[in-house]
Amino acid sequence: MVNYQEVELDRTFAALSDPTRRRILAKLALGSAPVGEIAAPFAMSLPAISKHLKVLEGAGLLLRERRGREHWCHLQTGPMVKASSWIEDHKRFWDDAFGRLADHLAAERNDKEH
Repeated sequence: MVNYQEVELDRTFAALSDPTRRRILAKLALGSAPVGEIAAPFAMSLPAISKHLKVLEGAGLLLRERRGREHWCHLQTGPMVKASSWIEDHKRFWDDAFGRLADHLAAERNDKEH
């Protein structure tokens, strides 16, 4: 059985893997914006931007809201917080493992010198 948290993490990292989507998220980090404003700096069609927004929305990284005829996008940080926590947990694990390895190698070098 697939763990829901793993699926959520997979979606987050898949969404973040694309530079266009990362630029969209950087824009939204400055504040909510309508789709047209998000699309303006990109040399691609509005349907192409919409596909990127759907991926981000599917990963829970953005929320779309309709205001009259405009669709506004809002950054949702929850999935990135979970991804950051996952990275930090693994960083701690590897830092500890490499620290123990360094200690072991230093002790071996000391034994050979004496």
